[in-house]
Amino acid sequence: MGIILAILLFSAIIIIHELGHFLLAKANGIRVDEFSLGLGPTLFGKQFGETKFSVKLLPFGGACMMGEDDVEDISEGSFNSKSVWARMSVIVAGPLFNLILAWILCMIMIAWVGYRTPVVGGVIDGYSAQEQGLSEGDVITKIGGRSVHIWNDISLYNLTHSEEKEVEITYKRDGKTHTAVLEPRQKEGDTAPLLGVTGGKMERPGFFGTLKYGAYTVKYWIDYTVDSLRMLVTGRVGMKDLSGPVGIVSAVDGVYQEAAPAGLSVIILNLMNIGILITDHNVQETLCITDRAYLLYDGRILQSGSAEDLANDPEVRRVYLGKNFELRRKK
Repeated sequence: MGIILAILLFSAIIIIHELGHFLLAKANGIRVDEFSLGLGPTLFGKQFGETKFSVKLLPFGGACMMGEDDVEDISEGSFNSKSVWARMSVIVAGPLFNLILAWILCMIMIAWVGYRTPVVGGVIDGYSAQEQGLSEGDVITKIGGRSVHIWNDISLYNLTHSEEKEVEITYKRDGKTHTAVLEPRQKEGDTAPLLGVTGGKMERPGFFGTLKYGAYTVKYWIDYTVDSLRMLVTGRVGMKDLSGPVGIVSAVDGVYQEAAPAGLSVIILNLMNIGILITDHNVQETLCITDRAYLLYDGRILQSGSAEDLANDPEVRRVYLGKNFELRRKK
């Protein structure tokens, strides 16, 4: 089932991408020879005007064929006969439509379950946040100079800047702005340095709030991608940390197997969440803010469940958490 779902997910992304090329090509008067669903030999197709719409044998994505590789074709309606700006708009339309798709999916998620607010829900004893006076209800607006709109922004910064000795945060309390310099601290049992804050209560905004926080969530994933590439280039993560198609299919199948007993709506929600996963090496903070967590290990889902389920699982403790790990719930 995982392979089928992964194919459907990838195909939807690719089709939306190619649809962007198709619509902008038509808008600019560019001839589209064929628009296909899938790849390989044609199963069936039908000609509408100058464009053949077809379904291919292999259900992997699709294609929008405009003859853009034929640089010598400058006949009327050809791709290369158009202005630079027209051609650029067609090329950019594919990624832009994928960005719009991501925004739509994020808005659906937020309208369905809400977003996690950057509000401190509690502080952990013995960590810098407690020592610097942070308390429940503080609204974090910046971390390390970055604007914070959702709790994921905080988790991302902790994940991608775990090497920093000090982290400056800006927060609001009773309408006043405060700053504090926190020292990430790693105690026995911690897999990474922690600031010592937990939180991020779920909130479902109104219509315009859904539009806004959908955009903030897309920005979060763009930042995640950029930071991940930076970590790869600087050597903080290696090629072994990357997952290819097999790993993705395995993850999709695992999510489906876990969600299936709860019904169709939960399956859909979790599959959409493939693109909106909370992934954090600061496992203490992650487990404190998640209702359900998945541990990916060696290209497969090793275990899933509540924070307590993972913290008490002997195999999870052996391969990831460590035997001395202790789950510290917020005070």
